[in-house]
Amino acid sequence: MAKDEKYKKGDESKDKKQKKKDAAAPLTPVERMEDMALTSRVTEALSPYLNGLTDKTLSEFIIHLTEKQLKKTGAFEGLGTQKLLEASQALKSKLGENGAPDLPLSLCKHLLEWTETQSPRMKRWKKKQEEKLQKQAEQVKDRADHSLSASFPGLAKSNLNHPVPLDGDFYEHSTKDKNGDKKPQPEAPPSTSDSSRRRGISNLPAWMTKDDAGGGGAGKKRGRSPPRLEIHEIYPGRVEQVLDFGIRVSLNDFSGKDGMVHKNQLPNNYQRGDFRKGQAVWVKIISMHQQKLILSIKDVDQTTGEDKMPFRKTAAMEDVTVNTKTSTKASLSSTAVVHPGLDVDKLREEQRHGPGGATGRSFRPTKQALTEHELFEAQQLIKSGVLPIEQYPTYDPELGMLAVEETEEETEVELAEVEPNFLRGQTKKSGRRDLEPIKIVKNPDGSLQRAALQQGTLAKERRELRQAQANQLIDSIPKDLNRPWEDPLPEAGERHFAQELRSINIMSQMDGAPEWKQKAENKTLSYGIISNKSIKEQRESLPIYKLKKELMAAISTNQILVVIGETGSGKTTQMTQYLDELGVTKRGMIGCTQPRRVAAVSVAKRVAEEYGCALGEQVGYSIRFEDVTSSDTIIKYMTDGMLMREYLADNDLKRYAALMLDEAHERTIHTDVLFGLLKDLCRRRPDLKIIVTSATLDAEKFSTYFFQSPIFTIPGRTFPVEILYTKEPESDYLDAALITVMQIHLSEPAGDILVFLTGQEEIDTCCETLYTRMQALGDLAPELIILPVYSALPSEMQSRIFEPAPAGSRKCVVATNIAEASLTIDGIYYVVDPGFSKQKAFNPKLGMDSLVVTPISQASARQRAGRAGRTGPGKCYRLYTEHAFKTEMLPTNIPEIQRTNLGNVVLQLKAMGINDLLGFDFMDPPPVATLVGALESLYALGALDEEGLLSRLGRKMAEFPLEPNLSKMLILSVDLGCSEEILTITAMLSVENPFYRPKDKQAQADMRKAKFHQAEGDHLTLLTVYKGWEASKFSSPWCFENFIQARSMRRAQDVRKQLVTIMDRYRLLLISAGKNYKIICKAITAGFFTNAAKKDPQEGYRTLVDQNPVYIHPSSALFNKNPEYLIYHELVLTTKEYMRNVMVIDAKWLTELAPNFYKTADPNKITKQKRKEKIEPLFDRFNPKDAWRLSRRKG
Repeated sequence: MAKDEKYKKGDESKDKKQKKKDAAAPLTPVERMEDMALTSRVTEALSPYLNGLTDKTLSEFIIHLTEKQLKKTGAFEGLGTQKLLEASQALKSKLGENGAPDLPLSLCKHLLEWTETQSPRMKRWKKKQEEKLQKQAEQVKDRADHSLSASFPGLAKSNLNHPVPLDGDFYEHSTKDKNGDKKPQPEAPPSTSDSSRRRGISNLPAWMTKDDAGGGGAGKKRGRSPPRLEIHEIYPGRVEQVLDFGIRVSLNDFSGKDGMVHKNQLPNNYQRGDFRKGQAVWVKIISMHQQKLILSIKDVDQTTGEDKMPFRKTAAMEDVTVNTKTSTKASLSSTAVVHPGLDVDKLREEQRHGPGGATGRSFRPTKQALTEHELFEAQQLIKSGVLPIEQYPTYDPELGMLAVEETEEETEVELAEVEPNFLRGQTKKSGRRDLEPIKIVKNPDGSLQRAALQQGTLAKERRELRQAQANQLIDSIPKDLNRPWEDPLPEAGERHFAQELRSINIMSQMDGAPEWKQKAENKTLSYGIISNKSIKEQRESLPIYKLKKELMAAISTNQILVVIGETGSGKTTQMTQYLDELGVTKRGMIGCTQPRRVAAVSVAKRVAEEYGCALGEQVGYSIRFEDVTSSDTIIKYMTDGMLMREYLADNDLKRYAALMLDEAHERTIHTDVLFGLLKDLCRRRPDLKIIVTSATLDAEKFSTYFFQSPIFTIPGRTFPVEILYTKEPESDYLDAALITVMQIHLSEPAGDILVFLTGQEEIDTCCETLYTRMQALGDLAPELIILPVYSALPSEMQSRIFEPAPAGSRKCVVATNIAEASLTIDGIYYVVDPGFSKQKAFNPKLGMDSLVVTPISQASARQRAGRAGRTGPGKCYRLYTEHAFKTEMLPTNIPEIQRTNLGNVVLQLKAMGINDLLGFDFMDPPPVATLVGALESLYALGALDEEGLLSRLGRKMAEFPLEPNLSKMLILSVDLGCSEEILTITAMLSVENPFYRPKDKQAQADMRKAKFHQAEGDHLTLLTVYKGWEASKFSSPWCFENFIQARSMRRAQDVRKQLVTIMDRYRLLLISAGKNYKIICKAITAGFFTNAAKKDPQEGYRTLVDQNPVYIHPSSALFNKNPEYLIYHELVLTTKEYMRNVMVIDAKWLTELAPNFYKTADPNKITKQKRKEKIEPLFDRFNPKDAWRLSRRKG
């Protein structure tokens, strides 16, 4: 301890000496010039007050006093108005004490300002103070990080210096030469089609031989005899006996060995004359029981001896097991298990023989369970010895005595509640109370949050009212419109009424869109803003063009640059081309990230047009499941997630010379991770240019984060905006917005209106109601053109918002927050801001992300108001009080990384070698609770080992651009032999719902959909749909006939092709399970076991994880089927908590596939779920529901 204090004192003395040295350091020539200029300026300013005296020594003394006053005031923090006034008065008093005349306060103020900005000594002092503060802040942060690291060691593992390597072979098998060195594995050539991969074996991994793949015959063809009989092996044999129910075959290479080929294992349409005694045949062993063999002929090509069903062959899997056992110790550290506690060998053995293994009683064929009476009779007859063995009810002529099938007991499953070793004592399971997520609402009891909740209730009531009105209308229409013509004496007007109804029905079938939407649709297709100018004139008219030289100079002189400019200034389209003009592309590509897929595609198309090339040549884009680039590409637009995937493959991003992070103000989860990665990359690559762009004015935070980088501002066209608040809180903000729009339209001068709402349903309701009210006014009001804007709207309808309104009319744009900064709409003078938006947030109740209506931030409110001041002076109508703005809104939006599930991000970071999640340089660190939850979910999936490091399975999962549970499902399907089907199901789950129900043909659509339903559930239904579409040769008319969206199916096809490419790249086999749906269901369960639910005795289901009440969605194939256990893909909150895409499972699968997450409940104890169940006995209608009591029993 004394030694440490000694060193500490020594360091302090060194610091003091350094400070004195710095203070005594002479001024540089530039600093001397600045000092002389300041002295001259002060001398000139003092001259009138000193009777013309120009003494520079006196001026230097006054500057010295001013510097002392500035240091005392703390000028390094900046002089505000109040601080400047106090400092001026203090300086005046100080000068008076030293004999100066009575100087005016304004002069003292100027002396302070000049000295602060021009004195070289003050600049040095300010720099030292800033460094001191920064050092103190770092020490505070280090102490906080150290405290967190001590509390959560599982989040602070040591980082690797490189990404976690992925073996050349996706499986953990290495081929070694005689010297023990690992040989490089040849890359498998990409397959042109799925069918070629199934038929051929050229794409198989190097460790799998032709015989392993199931090709070739046996015996002489192989040149050797197997040392022992193997199930699913093929052997030559001869027919010994031909019977009505089959044939008996003896094996050539095993004397005395023969087996039975039953009729169902012979070719179709078998007749007794098809085989004769002594005939040579190829047979495959499909079952062995003691000394008896069950053989198959139909599975073998009798000409070549090749296996027609190679996926059942498990010789390759046995090789996997052998190689795994003989792998190095390093490989064993992350064992070749699909899941913690679950052995691959066990799964393969079950696929081969069924549950229980290759031997044992459970594999003997069983006879159907007998009734108690039948079983008693059989036992008595056997004991009496009256019957011969051949007449026993449990006797089989081929296999002897069979076990009687026993009735299985119900399996009760509960959570294992086991903490991983690396998170022991750090999760809520151990009773920690400090794991709370960040709240996205500032005041949960405020007027804004109450209005958000109230709006959800009102929306539900509106939906129910519309449905009731539609049902009433349908019921009021006569079902038989032919009766008035068949009736010889119809009532007056009845035929006319029927004719009108027919015309209404015909018109509704011709066009089901509401009237307001038909008015809003543009009959002529157009995309983007229409302009008569040439491309060159359009580029030169952008605000950024006026500052082109200054911007290019700033880019040249700085490695990192923060650019601020409003939407529409030309940042996204022009800056990449300016970088190309600077010659940056001589060193590598220019990459530009976008937070949205649509933006990446549309901007790339525009830039390619301006650049004068075809899309995909010099200018291209890359989004998930779609890469439109080539070897000639020099400007590449991509989503931020795609750049993260490139970083995983190359953590130096050597292909890029410049990177532009566009729309950084949106702070998506991938953008925030890229900030930390690129900040570290800048230190390793000084030649890499990084540009961060934002449409908002909070750029200081970006500049401070990126090493105090300079800020370049592109001035926009701004006009004053008058802000108007409501006097009282609004309970129904949608109705208030409608009233406000009507008032503006009827009483305010010309100018378009922009209304901000939260989503498609609200926007459609608003547009319909507004249209109805305007129709009611008729010619009393000028025309109001109502235009909706949301992401699901077709591009041609979105383009209408850019067209100016005709003379004498006004345009009303109803939009989501996409119009805050992503769209530029000219002509807007009035903005109606209810103060709400939908944000994606992690819902611990659902266990997944969901969209929640929340109050916007103050920054978003200012951004919305600014939309009214682009064309001229405008007004912003805020439908909330000023008090709510100040007290119930957060200053800025909560970044997505602090409010969403981080499972995929943590998996990517681990794959990059970043294990210290607390030490990662996030701009805004995510809450510890979210990180702990992500690690728990990844451990449950088997992506992390007991030490919290990435397992081999986790490294493979990181290669797929999917959610971790989908990646796990897909990888395990290769081991289970159903990757073909799981690949299709994954693709179908990755796109929007393929089914649609037209309002006028709902019954017909439901009937068509029911034809695809599968008893196993919706996942198999989706598989059946895709197979049907594939059988129709991907026909669009087939989709139309079956009420299936062809666009979704084509998208699923594209996704599937991309996944096949990834499977090819890592040599994962595409194997079909045929009709064996059980292993398909098992593979799905392995990925989604956390989404399991059990039937509730009273109503619906309860999730096994949180015991939340949930219900099967009415559109599901299992609706009203009510199986005991099921899993779901997602939960949707509408009128209830509905499970979408559900599938029936066996409870045993949960403990089998997730042994660290579930366990079989102790039959002698009551589970938590049983404890929560309430006994509700039947009651009669003459007594109250709770009138039944145990105490009222008689006797």
